[in-house]
Amino acid sequence: MKLSRRRFAILAFSAAPLLFFATAASAQKRTPNKPFLVYVGTYTNKTASKGIYAYLFDPVIGKLSPLGVAAESEDPSFVAVHPSGKYLYAVNEIDHFGGQKSGALSSFAIDSKSGKLTLLNQASTQGAGPCYISLDKTGKFVLVANYDGGSIAVFPIREDGGLAAASAFVLHSGSSVDKERQEGPHAHWIGTSPDNRFALAADLGLDEILVYRFNSAKGTLAPDTPPFAKLNPGAGPRHLAFHPNGKFAYVLTEMGSSVTAFAYKAGKGSLSPLQTVSTLSILRKDYSGVKEAAEIAVHPNGKFLYASNRAGIDSISTFSIDPVKGTLKLKDEYPTMGKTPRNFAIDPTGKFLLAANQESNNIVIFRIDSTTGALSPTGEIAEVPAPVCVTFVAAK
Repeated sequence: MKLSRRRFAILAFSAAPLLFFATAASAQKRTPNKPFLVYVGTYTNKTASKGIYAYLFDPVIGKLSPLGVAAESEDPSFVAVHPSGKYLYAVNEIDHFGGQKSGALSSFAIDSKSGKLTLLNQASTQGAGPCYISLDKTGKFVLVANYDGGSIAVFPIREDGGLAAASAFVLHSGSSVDKERQEGPHAHWIGTSPDNRFALAADLGLDEILVYRFNSAKGTLAPDTPPFAKLNPGAGPRHLAFHPNGKFAYVLTEMGSSVTAFAYKAGKGSLSPLQTVSTLSILRKDYSGVKEAAEIAVHPNGKFLYASNRAGIDSISTFSIDPVKGTLKLKDEYPTMGKTPRNFAIDPTGKFLLAANQESNNIVIFRIDSTTGALSPTGEIAEVPAPVCVTFVAAK
């Protein structure tokens, strides 16, 4: 499915909390209103991008100021910051690394004053096309999803911030109803549960959220009971976001352009479906074109959920969350003022949303209404080639 997935990225070259965005920064002590460092992962293949870009974000006025290229790197699509704020990790979304059919994982030390990144080391992700990266809640392990390889892996973090050999690797198996895009497994997201006892992986090719018992001392994975939760056939689960209260989880389906709300039982790591709602407003009820939902995030206040739509729709949908039931109600849909919003992030203060428009090479900043969840453009637009991921870290 490599060609099918990358097809959209290649088109872009000719012209991707979740809670982690807030977690990495909010876990650190900082002075109120002090600027945040922002890192942007990009695609470099057939684009003008050189790698990972750094910005300073002013949380008072919602303005991004460019710091330039933080590190040159090949297709560093998704990035994640260590809870300490000292290290950054990126997946290099490539097919071959170190003589293997594999992508790469890169670790960097962060210069908190300049924003520059210094490469510590790299490792094979043990599968091609890694497309997502996260850290466990202890900051001791990196978790990676290999889209093309249909696998997931866990890597211990050394004391110096570098990467040790993989402590876990799981190759998914199976397929689903779409013979073009679901001919085999395609792991698209991985992250740990709020209590760090489980690791959950969204596999677009299987229409499943696979659940593993996570050993936070050893970094190992073991199938949970039950081992997965099913999504509607052909839905194509892409990303997952937990509610701040830990009682609900929301899965964005790429191919179905929908969000499925689940009740989450922390003791068992189990998911029970509550509802499935479209990310498209009623104004698009007759829409029959390609569906390509991309990103999902729950606001830190737990009242709102956001999801982005690509494929020429180019919007972010807002939902209200029932505080008791965890169910969703679509409120509105906002144009992202750019093309292909592959990713977006809510800043750690919860006041702004930064939409990364891959094909128009920009990040558009929106102010979030704390009462209604509504988005309004601030007028601030940052230029960056082929942005795929936006993440925050407290600047010192």
